[in-house]
Amino acid sequence: MQQNQHLELGRINCLRVDRHTPHGIFLTSLDEKDVLLPQSYVTDAMQEDTLLEVFLYTDSEDRLIATTLKPKAMLDEYALFEVVDIAPFGAFVAWGLAKDLFVPNMFQKEKFKIGDKRFLKVVYDEKTHRLVGTEKLGNFFDKRPKGLAPNKEVDILIIAKTPLGFKCIVEDNYEGLIYHNEIFETIEIGSKRKAYVKTVRKDGCIDLKLQPGGTKQKDISCEKVLSLLKKSSGTLPYNYKSDAELIKDVFGLSKKEFKRSLTTLQENGTIEVKDTGIYLKN
Repeated sequence: MQQNQHLELGRINCLRVDRHTPHGIFLTSLDEKDVLLPQSYVTDAMQEDTLLEVFLYTDSEDRLIATTLKPKAMLDEYALFEVVDIAPFGAFVAWGLAKDLFVPNMFQKEKFKIGDKRFLKVVYDEKTHRLVGTEKLGNFFDKRPKGLAPNKEVDILIIAKTPLGFKCIVEDNYEGLIYHNEIFETIEIGSKRKAYVKTVRKDGCIDLKLQPGGTKQKDISCEKVLSLLKKSSGTLPYNYKSDAELIKDVFGLSKKEFKRSLTTLQENGTIEVKDTGIYLKN
């Protein structure tokens, strides 16, 4: 571990144990700034001059404080938070620390209610000099995507459901969308996964798909059918005429992909398709 040059709010800091006090231990950075780690987090292993990794945030009196706990999200990170308290000037969400994360009213898209699950970014508030959560993410996205050609595999984070589809954060930097009519499996807000670029729009938003297309997608689709067949003793009550919604629920495939998979597997001599269903050949 390498000791931090400066104390960094909202991030994990590597600091040196400087001195013990009745209230806890003081930790220092290389520039000799210090911060208190309260007694409730102190252990016998935390001896003077040892290095310790801690997260820095502000306490209820807006003083910089250290903790050995790790929050649900750090500065500039995103996460799905649960609303635990409401105040006239904002709301509080649980983020895994002794002090809940504050979300000012001006950073809420719709009024928060206790028990709500909201997708937020942790940001630094210049006015109050503390960490807060914001639901208004549009200003944080880069509108000039680079190096994202069609069919390129990308990392995405699902952040919201809309009438058109599911909004996503692409490669931690861009805004993306997966349309409802191209989703054939269950996806959840807050989940991370792989996706593929469909097109980059003029407004900088990226249209995405969950299937890669081409030969790779054909292989994936065939594997899904074979996997379910093997788990079902080699037979399944579906065929080319099966309902599209049923195929979506059972196989996580579109009807077109399912039919293409059946044809490929039959031509390979792997399965046989009859009016009564699909049968795995020995």
